[in-house]
Amino acid sequence: MKTLLLNKRNLLKGLLVKVLLGVSILAQAQNHSVPELEFKNPTRESGAAGADGTIYRFKNVVTSGTNIDALVMITQRSSPLVTVSSIDINNTGNNQALQPQIAYNGGNAPRNTTWWVDFDVSFVKSGTNTPIAVSSFNLTALDVDGDGGNLNESVGFYNSSSYILENNSLLSVQSIWATILSLLTPGREFNGPRTNYEGIDVNATRVMTTVTFNNKSYYRMRLGGSTSILGGSPVADRMYSFWFKGFNFSTPVLTTLPVKLYSFTATLNDGKADLKWITSMEKDVSHFVIEKSLDGKTFTEAGSVIAHGNSGSDVSYSFTDKSINTDKEGVIYYRLRSVDIDNKNQLSEVKIIKIDKKGSLNLAIQTYPNPVTSELRITLPANWQGKKVHYEILNNNGQLAAGKQSSSSSQTETLNVSSLPTGFYIVRVTCDGEMAQQKVIKQ
Repeated sequence: MKTLLLNKRNLLKGLLVKVLLGVSILAQAQNHSVPELEFKNPTRESGAAGADGTIYRFKNVVTSGTNIDALVMITQRSSPLVTVSSIDINNTGNNQALQPQIAYNGGNAPRNTTWWVDFDVSFVKSGTNTPIAVSSFNLTALDVDGDGGNLNESVGFYNSSSYILENNSLLSVQSIWATILSLLTPGREFNGPRTNYEGIDVNATRVMTTVTFNNKSYYRMRLGGSTSILGGSPVADRMYSFWFKGFNFSTPVLTTLPVKLYSFTATLNDGKADLKWITSMEKDVSHFVIEKSLDGKTFTEAGSVIAHGNSGSDVSYSFTDKSINTDKEGVIYYRLRSVDIDNKNQLSEVKIIKIDKKGSLNLAIQTYPNPVTSELRITLPANWQGKKVHYEILNNNGQLAAGKQSSSSSQTETLNVSSLPTGFYIVRVTCDGEMAQQKVIKQ
């Protein structure tokens, strides 16, 4: 991606669709009949420039049929050291592309550092805040590369239907997960090489990916980068370029998403871990493997469940792990591996069970780690598991700094607090009229 060191340039409640896992097939053709979306001349709708919660309006990104605007919100960032200096640079790259500029630590990133910014994009009827779905559109991430040294860029997308990579792509792909509007939402993250490709070249297909969205009024994307353990980078001020059209790949590989996971919970009941999950769509799925870990790193198979296979409606599954030692304090990690009939597989988000010496909890929450830097884990009382639970983080002034709601809570839920300023906070959790709270320190 091009490095720029000189002068450069309570909405979003749209339809949220659950996205999931994938199977790869060789693309026989690339769809150029999907209309191109044009992101030009943004205006700041609300908030301070570059701040979390700020919304920018791009007018008439769709002009065929009903005119549609796009609202782009800076949702959250991994650290206060991450800055968004421009939502859309227009003096280089492609004028019709969305081209944010993001820096870490003023452009000087130390070694072994990862950073990101989340953007929520919603589509509304032109001149209004009324959500409207776009039937289909392509988004091509261009020039996802590095600095020629220790830095590589990354881009991630939630709610997509498929993506295309070159057969000899330099991009690596991994699953990412987020709770968006109280729904567990998976996505794909594309990590570029450390090699630097000059400029924004639409022919550099080895560092490009085209992501397709169908019938969406809303999606989220994550833009960031990382440095290696060997050294930092003095050019961590990066421009990203997203052209909303398809491109020709030499030997394209199309990956579709045959499984949609609606929910996944893990609860502790009578000394056993009860895992429950719901799929809202399945295509050629063979089975689910339940994997377990005691350190969060090394996972082994705990069991398997045969999948329905093909379904367009909700299907519920469950698995009980009885091999738990409740006499010893510790944390147990669980994840699902969905396997299709071609033996391709995909991992879910990790869920956590916390064991105290008694194997159960009274009416109190446990928060850890404390102090916390990024992910705060909250363990619930036993009788709150599987219920609707509200999570709130309050600052010293009693103002809401972060929060979420879960319609069916696991025993231990995770909140990302990396974007909060350092200081003291109160974690307040409520369920069925009962409330528990605890102090935490954000470092």
